[in-house]
Amino acid sequence: MSRVLIVEDEERIASFVRKGLTANGFTTTVVGTGADAVDYAVTGGFDLMLLDLGLPDTDGFDVLRRLRAMGVDLPVVILTARDGVRDTVTGLEIGADDYVTKPFRFEELLARVRLRMRNERTADLTVLRVGDLSLDLRTRRVSVEEATVDLTAREFALLELLMRHPGQVMTRQQMLSHVWGYDYDPGSNVVDVFVRALRRKVGAERIVTVRGMGYRLTG
Repeated sequence: MSRVLIVEDEERIASFVRKGLTANGFTTTVVGTGADAVDYAVTGGFDLMLLDLGLPDTDGFDVLRRLRAMGVDLPVVILTARDGVRDTVTGLEIGADDYVTKPFRFEELLARVRLRMRNERTADLTVLRVGDLSLDLRTRRVSVEEATVDLTAREFALLELLMRHPGQVMTRQQMLSHVWGYDYDPGSNVVDVFVRALRRKVGAERIVTVRGMGYRLTG
């Protein structure tokens, strides 16, 4: 199981990222300071670090510089509200593997995490299959009984979530968090709207409504 070190001092964002990664099969550890980030990273017990720049005790760039100076080659994805070109270039030049700006959608972050882990450590699973339904993570191609189905980016992310947990009930809150990000409106009916759209494209019988809870994908 892949292990991610989340370095983020804002509790709401750290919790959002941790829950999303855990739901997708990752083991996570959260720390809120640069000092802890270095201490955990040098153990060699992680496959990737998500690094916030605005830490309370130091700048995330300093953390990255220290790790690279110590010979730690852990893949690092910077996660920050700084969106200037200079900051992006600086991060990449001193050894970051990728740079994600806040606010972000979880689907984008997850794709970048998987990409960096696949490049550095693993041959990540690229095709999900549930019955005669298949989803290719690389080509973004979805097939039903070998016929290609066109999905929007949000529909694709929602179907991917369901296909990673076949037979398991996914709550509306989990779906909102995964697809629409940490600024989602918990009172929104957008999940139901997108589920209806997915049913029209992949078959209504595949996505079962579990009253009072959420939705479940069947084989």
